[in-house]
Amino acid sequence: MKITEIAETVEGILVCGDLNHVKEVFFGFAADLMSDVLTLLDEQILMITGLASTQAIRTAAMSDIHVILFTRGKKPTSQMIKLAEESEIILMYTPFSSFKSSALLYERGLKPLY
Repeated sequence: MKITEIAETVEGILVCGDLNHVKEVFFGFAADLMSDVLTLLDEQILMITGLASTQAIRTAAMSDIHVILFTRGKKPTSQMIKLAEESEIILMYTPFSSFKSSALLYERGLKPLY
C-alpha cells in the first residue's frame, strides 16, 4: 500500500519523511509495547501506535521500520520529528484509534503480520 493511500484511508496528516525513500508498505503492525515491535523480522511494515514518544522512533529505527502512524490524534513533538528525520522515518498521525485505523487499512488491502 502506498504511503499516500495510507494517509488518505485514515485521514492521516503527514508530518515528516521522504515519500521517495519509502514508496509503499505491505504489512501493518499495531502495538503500544515497543518490546513487541522489537520481535518483528519482516520488512516494509507500517507501525501503528498510540505511543507518541521518542521511544517509538528509536524502536522503529532498530527494527528497520520506516513508516509510523500515530493514532488517537497524537502529534509527534519536534524532538520526535528530528529523530525521525535522522533515521529516515516517515511520520504521520490520525484522529482514529489504533483499532479503527487497522480495520480501515486492512479493508484497503494492508496485510497483517500475524
